[in-house]
Amino acid sequence: MHRDETRKVRIGDVWVGGGSPIRIQSMTNTRTEDVDATVAQILRLEQAGCEIIRCTVPTLEAAQALARIKEQIHIPLVADIHFDYKMALAAIENGADKIRINPGNIGGPDKVGAVVKAAKERNIPIRVGVNSGSLEKELLEKYGGVTAEGIVESALDKVHMIEQQGYDNLVISIKSSDVLMCIKAHELLAERTRYPLHVGITEAGTVQSGSIKSAIGLGLILNQGIGDTVRVSLTGDPVEEIRAAKLILRTLGLKKGGIEVVSCPTCGRTNIDLIGLAAKVEKLVEDYPLDIKVAVMGCAVNGPGEAREADIGIAGGQGEGLLIKKGEIVRKVPEEQLLDVLKDELDNWS
Repeated sequence: MHRDETRKVRIGDVWVGGGSPIRIQSMTNTRTEDVDATVAQILRLEQAGCEIIRCTVPTLEAAQALARIKEQIHIPLVADIHFDYKMALAAIENGADKIRINPGNIGGPDKVGAVVKAAKERNIPIRVGVNSGSLEKELLEKYGGVTAEGIVESALDKVHMIEQQGYDNLVISIKSSDVLMCIKAHELLAERTRYPLHVGITEAGTVQSGSIKSAIGLGLILNQGIGDTVRVSLTGDPVEEIRAAKLILRTLGLKKGGIEVVSCPTCGRTNIDLIGLAAKVEKLVEDYPLDIKVAVMGCAVNGPGEAREADIGIAGGQGEGLLIKKGEIVRKVPEEQLLDVLKDELDNWS
């Protein structure tokens, strides 16, 4: 099912599915009970571009903290529940905008039914989450181990369990750390459901390796028209998840806004600290809401031509820097002023 054809689900004041923009999510790594630390992290994530945030709810204190957290943030708040259905009920009571559960690990039908009833009363969506590490023994035996087919069957079984309770305000999430298995599972699932899909590569790894795995996996999934909301799961600062997700979506042409930085890979002609300059430029442009491309080049010989497709470019070498617009040199400046000149251009861009 293409994302334009999936159901629309409302999470707080944000819509997912049915042709809505692909929403970027992350998850806090603070103790949810620590309201101040959790709010501070969520506000940083909002500034980076996070549109939906998830917090773990392992204790009643964490569930009660959701109400105070929600008062201070500006994006929908999702409660992540493992094993104890009472935490789901408490999270709903304290204003969670969505509940993430695996119906297979919070108890029998009665406990699942209690959660569904509470969600239904407030029309709060439930995200049904299944990953490759939680497959039931019978499915492992049926498919001879962990497979894409088994993941999909497990997820749809959980969906049917909730549908039988008379509720269909659902989002489905299936994840695996095996990139190719995850891609295949999403392809199979998209053929069999109209519910919006939350996509990601679970346990992807550190910021560098996890971003690469996620770019490959999410890129191949999203480019097929599959996926309504995403999380890049990284071992690191959650802000890095947002940066990676935005870049993946922009690269696929699925998200507009934000400055795209392109830079050359350096060579023997490079006579400036291009690596350091490019890093400073990436940091500089984070706070600009401009939908433009900025090129950072290390060679005054090839720089203007290579920066032709960029709106603004800078290049330097042997003490001299160039400001370039649409491939044309418009100004020469001392090399040490390149960053300041670029900032002035961005400040006055229209």
